[in-house]
Amino acid sequence: MTAAATPATSPANAGERSGVRLARSRRNAELSLLLLAMALVAAYGAMVEANVLDTVTPTFWVPAAALTAVFLGMHLVIRFLAPFADPALLPAVALLNGLGVGFLHRLDLARSAPEERVDMATFAGTGGRQLAWTLISVILAAGLLALMRDHRSISRYAYTLGLAGIVLVMLPAVLPASISEINGAKLWVRIGSFSIQPGEFAKLALLVFFAYYLVRKREVLSLASHRFLGIDFPRGRDLGPVLVVWVISLLVLIFEKDLGTSLLYFGMFVATVYIATERVSWLLIGLVLFFGGAYLAYVLGEAVGGPFANFYVRAEIWLDPFAEPYDSGYQLVQGLLALGTGGMFGAGPGGGQPLLLPEVQNDFIFAGLGEEIGLFGLSALLVIYLLIVERGLRAAIAVRDSFGKLLAGGLAFTLALQVFVIVGGISGLIPLTGQTTPFLSAGGSSLMANWLLVAVLLRVSDAGRRPVTGVGGKVNRPSGGPPEQLHGAPTEVIKP
Repeated sequence: MTAAATPATSPANAGERSGVRLARSRRNAELSLLLLAMALVAAYGAMVEANVLDTVTPTFWVPAAALTAVFLGMHLVIRFLAPFADPALLPAVALLNGLGVGFLHRLDLARSAPEERVDMATFAGTGGRQLAWTLISVILAAGLLALMRDHRSISRYAYTLGLAGIVLVMLPAVLPASISEINGAKLWVRIGSFSIQPGEFAKLALLVFFAYYLVRKREVLSLASHRFLGIDFPRGRDLGPVLVVWVISLLVLIFEKDLGTSLLYFGMFVATVYIATERVSWLLIGLVLFFGGAYLAYVLGEAVGGPFANFYVRAEIWLDPFAEPYDSGYQLVQGLLALGTGGMFGAGPGGGQPLLLPEVQNDFIFAGLGEEIGLFGLSALLVIYLLIVERGLRAAIAVRDSFGKLLAGGLAFTLALQVFVIVGGISGLIPLTGQTTPFLSAGGSSLMANWLLVAVLLRVSDAGRRPVTGVGGKVNRPSGGPPEQLHGAPTEVIKP
């Protein structure tokens, strides 16, 4: 007779040890990448001081050290609450966030008098405020990870979040321009010195609703009525949801006077529909509807003005920014000149003239960076964004429930679309928008919302990468819900 397997050698314990080793390996890789990212941020700070101050102060490392402490705290939260999450997400986001803080500190140095720069406080100015916003944002992200042990649990509040999202989207449009409008776009809510951009949080709430709704309507929206040029098109009566979101996006374009926000909301819905149905026809319908509506708004802006006038003016600036280079086209012209001046390799960190750019700390931070790090540096930043998006899509493919697939895929696409909108605007590819560059631009609303987005991706990634078999050979699943669908959030595998 063979002896019974001892606890130390049983398959259950072997599987448990294998899962622990896998989780520890991923978190150690994350820690190594995070420390490398912070070393790059510290090196960037030293180069900025060398060019701006002609010396490197003994405290050049302090902002990078403060950021390292903040991100190490987030790393520990992930190690304990999402041990199987993607190890590349946090380091990539931390690098972008750290470079943003470093560039804003560089702007603070440029704004101060030359004799005061060496003695300037490390945490003063816009860079210091952004560091504080980073701390708040990371705490919110950690809190969301702690509260949301299973991404499917938020599907219980899908309709509430959908209603909240619509309210947040429309709130700046109905408020007086004196408390909601900045640079022609009504995207803000300002009360005294406090201001917030509610649309940044609306995109997260709306995506939860879109994912929940499309899980249930996926079969209906996948039905084809006829085939044209090899593409299956949906039935006419199934166009209702897309038309409703299209009308809302046009209302945002007209009354909030911002193309980027309108494109972001409509684009993320159409992309989520495509992920759910795998029908290319929905992408074509979305493109035709959006660009048709934008062209109609342009024509009406020229003919009747009124609420369409702002979009018409922005489109005219986009078509010929050099027509009035010192007036309406000044911002875009300066951005293009900054990118051209930077060339392939840039003037070096701290070697440019970013203060010539209006709103360089917000809308045009990418152009300001481009002058100093050149095309190669900007390409590297875009690759980091691409890495975050790719990891989000990989989490969508790996997770085993339909709601998680749509949620992670929609979040990844939303981040990609936001980067496209802002980079396209400053490079002249599309009209200028009021969007901020994720993790780089100054301000708390965008930073908090995007860190919450990353927290959701980490949670979905943890669920998708968690080993299927665990202790005792039982099926392992994210904590917080039964193997059945959680309040209607199905767990069946759909084709990625």
